[in-house]
Amino acid sequence: MTGRPDLRLGISDVAPVVSCGSFSTRAVVGEHLPITATVFREGHDAVAADVVLTPPGGDPAGRQVVRMVRFGPEPDRWTATVVPSSEGLWTYQVEAWDDPLGTWHHDIEVKVEAGQGPEELANDLESGARLLDEVAATAPAEHREALTAAATALRDRSLELTARIAPALSPSLQRVLHDHPVRRLVTGSQVVELWVDRPRALYGSWYEFFPRSEGPVVGGTPTHGTFAQAAERLPAIAEMAFDVVYLPPIHPIGHTNRKGKNNTLVAHADDVGSPWAIGSEEGGHDAVHPQLGTLEDFEAFVARTRELGMEVALDLALQATPDHPWVREHPEWFTTKPDGTIAYAENPPKKYQDIYPINFDNDPEGLYAEVLRVVRHWTAAGVRIFRVDNPHTKPLNFWHWLIWEVKKTDPDVLFLAEAFTRPAMMHQLARIGFTQSYTYFTWRTERWELEEYGRELAANAHYMRPNFFVNTPDILHETLQIGGPPMFKIRAVLAALMSPTWGVYSGYELFEHVGLRPGSEEYLDTEKFQLRPRDWAAAEASGRTLAPYLRRLNEIRRAHPALQQLRTLRFHPTDNENLLCFSKTDPASDDAVLVVVSLNSTYTQIGTTSLDMPALGLDWSDRFAVTDEITGAHYDWGQSNYVELDPYREPAHVFTVHRSRHSPVQPG
Repeated sequence: MTGRPDLRLGISDVAPVVSCGSFSTRAVVGEHLPITATVFREGHDAVAADVVLTPPGGDPAGRQVVRMVRFGPEPDRWTATVVPSSEGLWTYQVEAWDDPLGTWHHDIEVKVEAGQGPEELANDLESGARLLDEVAATAPAEHREALTAAATALRDRSLELTARIAPALSPSLQRVLHDHPVRRLVTGSQVVELWVDRPRALYGSWYEFFPRSEGPVVGGTPTHGTFAQAAERLPAIAEMAFDVVYLPPIHPIGHTNRKGKNNTLVAHADDVGSPWAIGSEEGGHDAVHPQLGTLEDFEAFVARTRELGMEVALDLALQATPDHPWVREHPEWFTTKPDGTIAYAENPPKKYQDIYPINFDNDPEGLYAEVLRVVRHWTAAGVRIFRVDNPHTKPLNFWHWLIWEVKKTDPDVLFLAEAFTRPAMMHQLARIGFTQSYTYFTWRTERWELEEYGRELAANAHYMRPNFFVNTPDILHETLQIGGPPMFKIRAVLAALMSPTWGVYSGYELFEHVGLRPGSEEYLDTEKFQLRPRDWAAAEASGRTLAPYLRRLNEIRRAHPALQQLRTLRFHPTDNENLLCFSKTDPASDDAVLVVVSLNSTYTQIGTTSLDMPALGLDWSDRFAVTDEITGAHYDWGQSNYVELDPYREPAHVFTVHRSRHSPVQPG
């Protein structure tokens, strides 16, 4: 015999579930997680269902039982929303049950409407009284009198039929019966694991910069920066309201086959090399580049970041230079070619002679233990977020083991997957445990692409959380190279408001846009291979900086819980393909945000929105007030609205939706 013979009632299509329950569903503390299922039974008797949410350790005091309700066009689809309150491994289960009170309520109403009298209904009235007695036996004391009185009325032959039934069907007693039902034939679905992270796993604004570029320029020549000098940049990052400061690798850089400026094969004596070429005689993945400072200097940098209300994310790049201590001490951790040399990294036609990929098959026990030691070394130094470089080039079972081994002792540690690769691999990395994922956002520029991708990400929010970076040291998209300052605003609006987590790489606020060559997404004079100091003071003095705009976007994100959500992203039609309209709502509050953004950085765009009013919590005919959070303007809107956006003035409306009719408005 196969299947579940204990399933007395029908339960199917429970969601969200990741890979049929092979991996944990994901949520964050305080997130409203909708649970759905198909629940049914034989015959015509009533069926009901609950979601049972159990906290880590199975603590009965924290157990939540939430009644499900029917939803959607299908009669057997049910839903309920649960809210986990702490980090760790929760579980949830759908319980279906025979609902004799629901059956009795339906039957008595139908039979009375059919004209049946007290004599014909004698058994029904007594059955209802016995059900009320059953509830009264276990209900809280404050409800027992009303339950007993209703049961007594059902049995009182001196009353008219309507008077006998009325107390049992009263709204007040029906609320009591809803909260204290009679549950029979209770049938449980599979138990689903739910891993709950801290809120930063879903929501945050990232800023990437290279501490080594923060040194002074002496006689026109940049000098290598230290952690102490880089810490002087932190207040400006905090002023832009970023939450996470992401640092590329901070380890010693190899000398053998070091790359020169712009990734040239020959390095000069003053070339600093790539931070991703990790390892030298000065140490490996657990060491600090001596020109940056010491481990204590790094810990001071982390502490200063926290003082400013931010936290540090550190790069975890599992690769080594020929000079890395691992090469001497553990040559078995690399791939040896027939001629006895160690294979360097290649992605034809590209060759990375300065990097040896790691072979995870020769000594998995030793290698796994070493990587875990390295991660714990940095968590002890205050790092709670790791941005993982190229995880798609390492075994999935390794990542699954590492992530959950770390979370056994440090559940607040988060892992961001930097994997611009095939969709199947990106999704699987998320399923097995990565907290966040880089995305294809950078290459989504047309309206249909953004809408399609946004819907895909929202549909998979139960395991894959996107991080929308507008640029990276590797990626300067063509739109930024040719779109001018308006395009920098447009892409920032899209990233910051479509995704709960977004990021920028340093220099974005200065509109850095020069590529290495036509058709290339590499920056000219890329910071990956050289120091690149920036004159922040001069940019601020001249006003040629996007910093105030980035600050405003991040302030709006902090002020609006709706923008900290992914599941509630909805797109609304417009009659202009260069206008994208979307909204987000927060189920825990009355917050709703509506965004209309131009996708064209050259010409003014005119169009009309056709809003999905129920998605905003409104009726189709409602009028409502909106406040533009960028300009401060107020407008009166409805289902159809005229929009005109000049990219050189302001390429986007970011509206707070006032669903109360008493908000200040002006014609618009």
